[in-house]
Amino acid sequence: MVNHTQTTKSISLEQYGIKNAKVNYQLSPDELQDAAISKKQGVETSNGTLAVNTGEFTGRSPQDRFIVKDAITEDKVWWGNINIPFESDKFQKLYDKVTDYLSEKEVFVRDSYACADDNYKLNIRVINEYPWSNMFAYNMFLRPTEAELENFSPEWTIVNAPGFMANPEVDGTRQHNFAILDFTRKIALIGGTGYTGEIKKGIFSALNFILPVFKNTLPMHCSANVGKDGDTAIFFGLSGTGKTTLSTDPDRSLIGDDEHGWTSENTVFNFEGGCYAKVINLSQEQEPEIFNAIKKGAILENVIIDDKGEVDFADTSITQNTRVSYPIYHIENIKKPSIGENPKNIFFLTADAFGVLPPISKLTPSQAAYHFISGYTAKVAGTEAGVVEPVPSFSACFGAPFMPLHPTKYAEMLSKKMKESGVNVWLVNTGWTGGPYGVGTRMKLKYTRAMINAVLNGDLGLYNYDDYHIHSVFGVAQPRSCPGVPTEVLSPRSTWNNDEAYYTTAFKLSNAFRENFKKFESYASEEIRRGGPQRYAF
Repeated sequence: MVNHTQTTKSISLEQYGIKNAKVNYQLSPDELQDAAISKKQGVETSNGTLAVNTGEFTGRSPQDRFIVKDAITEDKVWWGNINIPFESDKFQKLYDKVTDYLSEKEVFVRDSYACADDNYKLNIRVINEYPWSNMFAYNMFLRPTEAELENFSPEWTIVNAPGFMANPEVDGTRQHNFAILDFTRKIALIGGTGYTGEIKKGIFSALNFILPVFKNTLPMHCSANVGKDGDTAIFFGLSGTGKTTLSTDPDRSLIGDDEHGWTSENTVFNFEGGCYAKVINLSQEQEPEIFNAIKKGAILENVIIDDKGEVDFADTSITQNTRVSYPIYHIENIKKPSIGENPKNIFFLTADAFGVLPPISKLTPSQAAYHFISGYTAKVAGTEAGVVEPVPSFSACFGAPFMPLHPTKYAEMLSKKMKESGVNVWLVNTGWTGGPYGVGTRMKLKYTRAMINAVLNGDLGLYNYDDYHIHSVFGVAQPRSCPGVPTEVLSPRSTWNNDEAYYTTAFKLSNAFRENFKKFESYASEEIRRGGPQRYAF
């Protein structure tokens, strides 16, 4: 169990421009929970879990994320609508406004760090306006010992003021909320939004620049676990694809559920000290480890609670993006420290709402690079008339909103590591089967788990014609059989019972892949370009 003892050390924030504040330093989770409840910023569920409402924003706001354009970033960042430039002098003026806003207030400060591998450790000081935001930082960042705190020297600072509203015309923001990274000042400045994900993703974005540029380490938006034989598995995937669920496995030790680095020494380390899981339709039967991690010390966000303190995980009346954060030690089977060696299998998770991708397929190195750059999943759109149609969604490297460099930089690093380590790469469709969204059904979690277990156990045979079928549109190799999975489920075409409709839809998706990839073609090698669908629709 982790020591929650509060340190007696006190600190001043004058050096940050925050004057005459009442500073609560390194409070325990219990103290922060009590503070949130006494300030009427949260309630306790029936089992003592803190539940909060994050306010106007229940998710990240990618269009309001900026990077200061300066000598460090100017020539390296891939500027555009993902990495939006911000002027250095405007940052200073906005920072001064935020620190002035926090002056005279009660604030909550926590020293913590990112990166479980000591060779890559990044010390972080988090300054929060709200106690529950500081509790989130306790859960999600790594927790220093008392001895480490004595001489703690923060390298990066997060200043988080949800109640501060920017004036776009004066401050240079798009609207009143903002999340800005300054690599020279080493500050993540967040205001106007209570969504806690901005805190963790701010540091993730910073590490996605620092690690490849200065440390020869690939940062990854992925989960990871390790088997009893020491083999590490990596799971890439966007929100809602099953990244947290599938890596939280009672038979394998969890390294982490969201953010990792892959070093030149061929080790994989967690950036974080906790997990941040979606809880929409969560059940103890389907996801027991995550369900049981929701207890005192965890924070539920934007869920609906009845008058007995029971949570209705199916209720999405506030948002579909209901969440829980908890320290990683709430999961029983974890790797200590959060470092794995010998990566053997990589899984690219996609929730294909078109229902045309195989539930599992093996990728060649060029296909792996292509699909990594593409980062495909699908969103389900609805209209007032009730007409629903899948919308393809591409997020480069399965995490474009957090990637400051050009996606091909990360893809080249991944390709190199794949070749050096001999890792196998698999594309896993956790989305629809038997037809698109609205017609087919969601792939059963038990089947997806069986496929992943078959890979990890070496049960899917050799990469040859007898064991695999090459998909006629996407060119990926789908296994002909898998323990625990009906054979017809492995072939998406056979689940449709309508070849014409299946191929029409498959070509529609393959065209979307090709159209999306055009913006990368001038940067990508011929080998990578050959990894995509090779056929257009007629």
